[in-house]
Amino acid sequence: MNDNKTPPSGSDWGERIGAIHERREMAKAHGGPEAVKRQHDKGRLTLRERIDRLLDQGSFHEMGMGAGAAETDADGNFESLSPANFILGFGKVDGRTCIVGGEDFTVSGGSPNPAGLRKSIYTEEMALQYRVPLIRLHEGGGGSVAGAGGKKGGGNSGPVGEPPYTPHRFLSVARTMGTIPVCAAAVGPVAGLPAARLVASHFSVMTRETAQVLVAGPAVVERALGRKINKEELGGAQVHLKSGAIDNGAVDEDDAFRQIRQFLSYMPPNVDQLPPTIACSDPVDRCDDRLASIVPRDRRKAYDMRKLIAMVVDQDSFFETGRQYGPGQIVGLARMNGQPVGIYSNDCRYYAGAMSAAGARKVKRFIELCETFHLPIIALVDEPGFMIGPEAEAEGTIRPGTAAVLAAADCQVPWASVIIKKNFGVAAAAHYASQCHVMAWPSAEFGPLPVEGGVAVAFGREIAAHPDPDARRLELEEMLAARQSPFPRAESFAFHELIDPRETRPMLCRWLEVSAERLKGLTGPRLYPMRP
Repeated sequence: MNDNKTPPSGSDWGERIGAIHERREMAKAHGGPEAVKRQHDKGRLTLRERIDRLLDQGSFHEMGMGAGAAETDADGNFESLSPANFILGFGKVDGRTCIVGGEDFTVSGGSPNPAGLRKSIYTEEMALQYRVPLIRLHEGGGGSVAGAGGKKGGGNSGPVGEPPYTPHRFLSVARTMGTIPVCAAAVGPVAGLPAARLVASHFSVMTRETAQVLVAGPAVVERALGRKINKEELGGAQVHLKSGAIDNGAVDEDDAFRQIRQFLSYMPPNVDQLPPTIACSDPVDRCDDRLASIVPRDRRKAYDMRKLIAMVVDQDSFFETGRQYGPGQIVGLARMNGQPVGIYSNDCRYYAGAMSAAGARKVKRFIELCETFHLPIIALVDEPGFMIGPEAEAEGTIRPGTAAVLAAADCQVPWASVIIKKNFGVAAAAHYASQCHVMAWPSAEFGPLPVEGGVAVAFGREIAAHPDPDARRLELEEMLAARQSPFPRAESFAFHELIDPRETRPMLCRWLEVSAERLKGLTGPRLYPMRP
């Protein structure tokens, strides 16, 4: 691109060519030096600075830089440009084309001006047109009541509202979710329309110290509900990483951009293509001896499932999402021999890994992500069942839990399950697809419910009548646990293979290799039936 801002001599259009470059320079100034300084003083970058840090160096090609509101003198001569407060364009992430857009907080606090709103709405349309991943960097609010009544002091200056034949503003937002990968970051306060678009994504991240995500801000909350609360208490990271509205937290903006790039590295450009396989230096036949002893023989002791995952997948490839939401379940992306896969497991250190209502919602969403973008799923199973108790019942755990089970049952991407430890109850069914490749470790346990609960139900009177109830309970639990050995099931061909834990990685890599042809036939959009 020619960056010469001086009009060519002798050109008939020199004045207008000069005006183009003049307006571009005004647009690059954002909301002006004072507004940019305020942004920096708050520890936040300008939107163009963010885009430059996110994308490959020099790859950003901005669209509509000259959009905005021109200000003129009394004779109609151009004086200045108030730029659109939404920046949009093409760029590259690790050499792959994408579209990036976001609100410019330095202009009206990111609350959309007319040109900014048009560019904002066009973002998803453009991503769908070119069928490339979309990244949105959010900082701003929805519409302002101050501009809702037309000209100051008078009636409406023109038509109000959109005509009834206008397509639904969120139609293209909905279509992106089933067509292209969408990533979104909250890098400052986000409210209203931008907040809705933030969560309409496959991966969302927010900076822990500078971002808040709000349906409405503190002033509106105080007026409507009579409650004084600040933005951080209302919608800070400590709120929404647990609410599940946002997937991951970031220590700063650069960390947020790093996570977006990592997430996209597992994704295809669109649903008509398969995820990219990369060269892998981690041996397929690597057998980690630590796997043989990672699960304690004492059933009451916990272990670190994330360490187990790291020993199986390609080194340093596991990217977890939603860790603080539904923490009994672990979901994330990884690679096996360079091929992207979805990893789904349990954290036995949190209520033994039981599936809560939140955990079930997380699992269902993750399965649908893998289905949409054709990622094989590997489940490492240590499932004690649905969370029980009055809180679990009050949350209606059985409905989202059943939805997760049905999502797994209806899943069409290649799915392998390795039973590591517990495999109990209806919730265990959420770890298996209908054509699932199943392997088990020697530590695997099976049954309708965990031994402890089964003993309490079946032998309650006997235990109560015993001179030493605790000793009798423990004796019965150990006796029944011994009966849950995986060997009889292996002998009956109740699963595909009983394996040495150290064989887990090579076995899974071989399964992925033979699943390659099946995966090729699954490209294109995926539609889901109604679920509970």
